[in-house]
Amino acid sequence: MSTLNELTLAGALKGLASKDFSARELTQAHLDAIADADQLNAYLLTTTETALAMADASDARRAMGDVGALEGIPLGIKDLFCTNGTRTTAGSKILGDFTPHYESTVSANLWRDGAVMLGKLNMDEFAMGSSNENSAFGPVVNPWRANGETQQLVPGGSSGGSASAVAAQLCLGATATDTGGSIRQPASFTGTVGVKPTYGRCSRWGIVAFASSLDQAGPITRTVEDAAILLRSMSGHDPKDSTSLKADVPDFAAACTRSLKGMRIGVPKEYRVDGMPGEIEKLWADGMDWLRAEGCEIVDVSLPHTKYALPAYYIIAPAEASSNLARYDGMRYGVRVDGADLTETYEKTRGQGFGEEVRRRIMIGTYVLSAGFYDAYYIRAQKVRARIAEDFKKAFETCDALLTPTAPSAAFKIGARYNDPVQMYLNDIFTVTANLAGLPGISIPATLDNAGLPLGLQVIGKALDEETCFAVGGALERAAGFNAKPNKWW
Repeated sequence: MSTLNELTLAGALKGLASKDFSARELTQAHLDAIADADQLNAYLLTTTETALAMADASDARRAMGDVGALEGIPLGIKDLFCTNGTRTTAGSKILGDFTPHYESTVSANLWRDGAVMLGKLNMDEFAMGSSNENSAFGPVVNPWRANGETQQLVPGGSSGGSASAVAAQLCLGATATDTGGSIRQPASFTGTVGVKPTYGRCSRWGIVAFASSLDQAGPITRTVEDAAILLRSMSGHDPKDSTSLKADVPDFAAACTRSLKGMRIGVPKEYRVDGMPGEIEKLWADGMDWLRAEGCEIVDVSLPHTKYALPAYYIIAPAEASSNLARYDGMRYGVRVDGADLTETYEKTRGQGFGEEVRRRIMIGTYVLSAGFYDAYYIRAQKVRARIAEDFKKAFETCDALLTPTAPSAAFKIGARYNDPVQMYLNDIFTVTANLAGLPGISIPATLDNAGLPLGLQVIGKALDEETCFAVGGALERAAGFNAKPNKWW
């Protein structure tokens, strides 16, 4: 039974349905794999007893003919999602041993459909990072290594624990969040599939906030079909979230094999950046060829305000973060560091509770929202955001979806960019535009570079048109034939 963790999510559903194994056996196989993977630091907490109890309950339901869409499927949960009775830290010291007495809507949807919780996954503190080196609990390690090398690599961020766990076969799928690329970039770095749905497709209720107008939950899985299955359960209108969309949830999995004949795929010229590795240029060209072979027409499009996307993002996101994180003051929950008076208690609690990157972004956000700078920075960034959304709207008048690289490089060494925030922020150059416009995007693993590390292609779709993303993503997955896995060293 030790190979059960090597199944895809769809394959596990079929095996459970045909009674080849039980949910308990499937869950135990993953728990055993997790216990053998401490070096990856992907899980902050393994909920062994809860997982086995949920698996037993799933087996009992199946025996009675009550079978949910994810019945018996073991999943990892990013530690940004509040889980009833289970510690939730957001990768930060400041929350201490905070244990919610409520369940996030997304995770509640998964348990409603029969899924099993294996544990809570490591992440950049408050989802602020592109490498998962900002966690208060230490960096997550990518299960991939460059050919002939022993140097540990980053898995991407902020959902690095989710991506690492899926790539290392420590869960059949994982929840993640994407504020500027935090699902898609880790997926590209780890050879997995990551989907950022339309803003509002998944409820944000019960997810610890970073930047409320940008945050969106989504899945990381090993295949496009698996991502479609998981996203359907995660999605749906939630009256507890004012930004949740009242939109029907399609059968995303059915779209994965849809014909692309006659579809027009846009290629934005602004995504050809200076210094982009030749391997990524080639992969992009290969992706176009694969889609032409499926009957697509490749068209050039322009997104002229793309060059302003990163500056706008790194004004808007920190501004919203500085507001959202004001609640962590040591008074109501989490860690408190006592001072001589109330002000000093606030200062010491926040100074010691928040990590360096979080403090940096709070300071940036406070600065751009301050008197005299609000109009010069924040309002101007919001105007740029509106222009970026208009660029996409105009581009989609001539095409059905966009094809781009997911990230400007493969995974890099832990520590290589940690002390260079600007270089680190450039990791998001191909992903932030979709967040600023609220559009869906998917990253599909497509090839290995010369060092044997995964590279991904990104598909960006129209608002609420995840089906086209899955259709194009499914075609790219079949054409690329990517089936590489990291060699187990941990």
